[in-house]
Amino acid sequence: MSSHRFPPRWLPFVVLGIGLMAISFGAILARLAQGHGLPSLAIAALRLGLAALIITPFALWQSRRALASISRRQILLALGAGFFLALHFGTWISSLEYTSVASSTALVTTNLLWIGIASFVLFGEKPGRVMACGLVISLAGSALIFWSDSRTSAPGSNPFLGNILALVGSWCFSAYLLIGRRLRADMPLPAYIWLAYGAGALFLLIGCAGAGVPLAGYTVPAYLVALGMALGPQLLGHSAYNWSLRHVSPTFVAVVTLGEPVGSAMLAWMIFGEAFAQWQAAGFVMLLAGIYLAAIGEGRQR
Repeated sequence: MSSHRFPPRWLPFVVLGIGLMAISFGAILARLAQGHGLPSLAIAALRLGLAALIITPFALWQSRRALASISRRQILLALGAGFFLALHFGTWISSLEYTSVASSTALVTTNLLWIGIASFVLFGEKPGRVMACGLVISLAGSALIFWSDSRTSAPGSNPFLGNILALVGSWCFSAYLLIGRRLRADMPLPAYIWLAYGAGALFLLIGCAGAGVPLAGYTVPAYLVALGMALGPQLLGHSAYNWSLRHVSPTFVAVVTLGEPVGSAMLAWMIFGEAFAQWQAAGFVMLLAGIYLAAIGEGRQR
């Protein structure tokens, strides 16, 4: 009977690996979509909108009771989570227009650090020594990435702006996680994903309309890349992470996510020929090492 309730011990690790591979392609597909003429805001709207549409039948079938009895509080939380998720994708995908894939993905995955800092500032939760050390090392690594990019930027690029946008994307994702944690506590996962993605897509559609960014009139390859982003990084990648959280510790999942900027950087080197500058690589390593220490320290505090 237990074999039906618990997967084989190796399965969560395989699922996590698949999720990591899918998410690592997120920045690559976004850069390809930009190359096909899709504006960054349109890419974000299509990524979340298509993902919400694809999951709609499953969410309505599996979570119809939870959705039918949704409370006003849950609706407000869903709108809040969707708002920050929309800001996350809008700013992060825009960052790829100005800075390298490696710098963008490294900086946007620092949400664990900002959640730790916010917990200290807002709730007085003091980080342990290991986590505090990780925070300091990561912040130093981020500063080194900014400094290196400012020295080695190509003509016409604006790595400082791109890196700032990636950091803002990380702050927004941190807010999304903090709000979403409350919503997800009393709601099935399909319902939560559908509401958060749907609300995020709605805000992005409003943003596109306000900014005069059209969603129609692009090439078929552009829409295929956007569909690939919805199916791969968004649905497959994030669903794999969420499923794995039921079977392995959040700390382990947080450490595994450090593979995303590494995988994205390797793919960018193979596909776009983006190489590391010396000090950028040093900052990249420091940033990931700091996040690793912060994740370990956070796990010890649980």
